[in-house]
Amino acid sequence: MATEFTVRGSHIAYQSPERGTVRATVGFEGPALKPVYDKVVSDLDAVKQSIQALHNPEHGPVTWWATKHIRTWAERPWNQDGKQLPLVHHASISLEVKFRDFTRLTDWVGRHVTTTQGFRLDGVVWALTESNRQDLEKTVRTRAVQDASRRAQEYADALGLGQVQPVAVADAGMLSQGISPMNGGGASPYMRAASMAKDSSGSELELSPEDIEVSAQVDARFIAE
Repeated sequence: MATEFTVRGSHIAYQSPERGTVRATVGFEGPALKPVYDKVVSDLDAVKQSIQALHNPEHGPVTWWATKHIRTWAERPWNQDGKQLPLVHHASISLEVKFRDFTRLTDWVGRHVTTTQGFRLDGVVWALTESNRQDLEKTVRTRAVQDASRRAQEYADALGLGQVQPVAVADAGMLSQGISPMNGGGASPYMRAASMAKDSSGSELELSPEDIEVSAQVDARFIAE
């Protein structure tokens, strides 16, 4: 008579990030739309020139960048006494810049934070390249399956049974639920937000890339005679 074992295997790996994508906004506000809009256009032009000087898709330091359309809107704020104030116009544009050289990334961000009036850093996303991410995910999933196999064999050994044989392997949660993998069943997200600190004047900025965590969990069934 065969004995069935259902186990969960897991594995976690860490790797230093290879790319850092800066997310930033150039924006202004004021009592009239045209001056605000013109300031955004002027600052954006300066930012784009600095990006283009660094842009090289193959060798970097900037491998990719993009901007969205300039967004404008207006609002009529209220003061603390409940009185509605004059109309305030806003204009802003978001941009993303991907770096492979993190020293140049920090220098570029620091320069614009301190010298470009309308520039605001929204964050940095650290990531792996697509090919290395896929390789790491494959390794992590393989190790998770091996972990499940080891667990099942340990149970079988404790019962004095023979070598276990696999019957089914699935992402975590799918063997029992039969619907969809539970959270964390596949490889974990391969991006991390930036850890950063700056003083109130914006004159100092520290960007600290953190290792990327990739994890996987699998459920598996084994039998042993």
